[in-house]
Amino acid sequence: MISTPTRPTTAILAEDESVLRDELRQLLGELWPELQIVAEASNGLEAIGLFERERPELMFLDIVMPGVSGVDVAQHVQGRCHVVFITAHDAYAVAAFDAGALDYVLKPIDPARLAASVARTRLRLGSPPPRFEALLRDLVQRGAARPYLRWLNVSVGQGLQVVTVDEVLYFQADTKYTRVVTADGEALMRKTLKELQDELDPGSFWTIHRSTIVNASAIAGVVRDLRGRLYVRLRQRDDRLIVSETYAHVFRQM
Repeated sequence: MISTPTRPTTAILAEDESVLRDELRQLLGELWPELQIVAEASNGLEAIGLFERERPELMFLDIVMPGVSGVDVAQHVQGRCHVVFITAHDAYAVAAFDAGALDYVLKPIDPARLAASVARTRLRLGSPPPRFEALLRDLVQRGAARPYLRWLNVSVGQGLQVVTVDEVLYFQADTKYTRVVTADGEALMRKTLKELQDELDPGSFWTIHRSTIVNASAIAGVVRDLRGRLYVRLRQRDDRLIVSETYAHVFRQM
């Protein structure tokens, strides 16, 4: 008896951060060799266009993407394609998983968690793609305000690295770039300090100068020099960061 070769499952990978997209593609190749990623998208609008062209059986969708979100894309493809959400936010992930119609990949990617997601998704492929309007409405409500940044793509030398915001001691404007300073060193990112200010949790990251945002948990204390200027001392570095008068009120209780 001649066996018929198993047809590969086709998928589109939609993730706006290229480093994480590359990592996910590599891990999926190891965990699911039969999976055929037929296209990759860096934003939601591109993902919709690629879906209409390729008609894959499965889409991996980052929830938060520029312009058209992953939730918007899921709304467009529901009932026609299985969906796995990619998210850095546990509230999204728990809602999606509990609904039973979707699975999720949590960033930063844990290979063991991804393997479990792959196993469940492969079982679901035997059933028609579900519709999940109630879940999508819930996700829209949860995401009414854009979630705060949890991780960053930064340049170190000629390479790229992923850094979680919790590792960052402070950000500092540097011409067209922003310096990202951690306990272990420094990196650069192509995003202005103003853009970062809008995306960081203001409860955790304090603007202390027009050119500096500091991680509140990294602050060891504040000191004044002989001229009365206020400086922030850090726990894990010897750097002293000047505080402008505009933001001195932040430290009046310290």
